[in-house]
Amino acid sequence: MATSKLSTNTPTLSTNALKLPKNALKLPIKQLDSASADFDAELKAHLKREMIVADEVTATVSEILSKVRATGDAAVLEYTNQFDGFAAQSMADLKVTREQMQASLDSLDTAQREALEIAANRIREYHERQKQESWQYREEDGSLLGQKVSPLQRVGVYAPGGKANYPSSILMLAIPAQVAGVEQIIATVPTAYGEAGKLVFAAAALAGVTELYTIGGAQAVAALAYGTESIPKVDKITGPGNIYVTVAKRLVFGEVGIDMIAGPSELTIICDGQTNPDWIAMDLFSQAEHDEQAQSILIATDAGYLDQVRESIERLLPAMERREIIEKSMANRGLFILAKNLEEAARVSDAIAPEHLELSIADPEALLEKINHAGAIFMGRYSAEALGDYCAGPSHVLPTSGTARFFSALGVYDFQKRSSIIFSTKEGASRLAKTAGELARNERLQAHALSAEYRQIKS
Repeated sequence: MATSKLSTNTPTLSTNALKLPKNALKLPIKQLDSASADFDAELKAHLKREMIVADEVTATVSEILSKVRATGDAAVLEYTNQFDGFAAQSMADLKVTREQMQASLDSLDTAQREALEIAANRIREYHERQKQESWQYREEDGSLLGQKVSPLQRVGVYAPGGKANYPSSILMLAIPAQVAGVEQIIATVPTAYGEAGKLVFAAAALAGVTELYTIGGAQAVAALAYGTESIPKVDKITGPGNIYVTVAKRLVFGEVGIDMIAGPSELTIICDGQTNPDWIAMDLFSQAEHDEQAQSILIATDAGYLDQVRESIERLLPAMERREIIEKSMANRGLFILAKNLEEAARVSDAIAPEHLELSIADPEALLEKINHAGAIFMGRYSAEALGDYCAGPSHVLPTSGTARFFSALGVYDFQKRSSIIFSTKEGASRLAKTAGELARNERLQAHALSAEYRQIKS
């Protein structure tokens, strides 16, 4: 397929930004061909999906969990001051009240508040459609079977911090919980209360957060999982974080529920060579700028188009504020793949099972049927993944590291649980007793058999 740019305007960064410095380094972005005999092995090797956790990380996290479980608030204070550079004297210094959240919201300028409110309304509208309802049906003998759907009572939402604040994560985590009917939403964020993080606290006000604490890391996970004198124990912990948070969530699973084990952010783009290459380059940057381990992959059906995107990357990169992070991410984990056709591109994408997938092609709906594994699928040339990060509507908390093969995007259903309902009439119990008794005796469970048969109507 011949390459051509989509005839639409692309914002320019600056005159200087469009000129490559003489000493500009060509990014060594790896390129594979799906027709190669070694392609599958090469792709697997590049993805590096195995979560390798250093023994010292696990040991550190285990120590933090144990200490928080044993000494509660005191340990949370100690670790927060140690790791986040705080000088908190009590848990009151780490708690953000509802009044403070509202004050942060009220302090926003018009543009900031409007953006948060539009995003919150769209997220809420989308998730209202996800609510599951209880159901029942009756059999001829009057027996009743069904399912009771109930919200979790108390959940913890972990909003990451560190290299940036993420008010969008508060919205994407707390609003689905609120829609589900959760009574108490306990949020933690490793951001000190104040002007620098006011968008986070404003988002919490909009999202219906019940309590918010400025703590992060494994100590936040431990506090939510076990409870402390100040922080109530939750039923489930949701939200992504760094490797310490990830390991902590894995270790407390069973004590509480968790949503998923999240790894570095990922984007795969399938393109037919007709989208403006500047757009695609910037989409790749939008993932790469998260951190050095983020993975940005482009699958195209035209080798010439891959060259065009490379040129766009080199030209646009010097103007990026997070250039160093993007460079490292693209050089280490970026990947270009040449596919013979779109069907082959879909097969490759399924092998990747990406967190985010853009179908930047003429007829995305036709290819959608070929896609089985992706956290979120962005359809068409105009559906930039960044829209999903902030305001499209679906939650941006998505499965990573190939887990889209068996995990789904976070939603209302993550904050609901389902109880089976079984009501047998006298006649229904008698009818089922024969079947249950036969199966129980085959499993050598006599009491099971007799328990059912005691209810059998004797003729």
